[in-house]
Amino acid sequence: MSLFLLLLLVALVLGVIGVAAEGLFYLFVVGAVLLVLDLVLVGVLIGRRRGRPAR
Repeated sequence: MSLFLLLLLVALVLGVIGVAAEGLFYLFVVGAVLLVLDLVLVGVLIGRRRGRPAR
């Protein structure tokens, strides 16, 4: 869970810097891609937990 929060924070910071600084649109793109990858990672982890049989 801490990895998710760290990646989320990095994605948000890169996105804000990319939008605020002129000519650094690529940082916004990197932040957006990182956010999508982070959401996929969380989806995989939640899906893996759901697949286990209950004890």
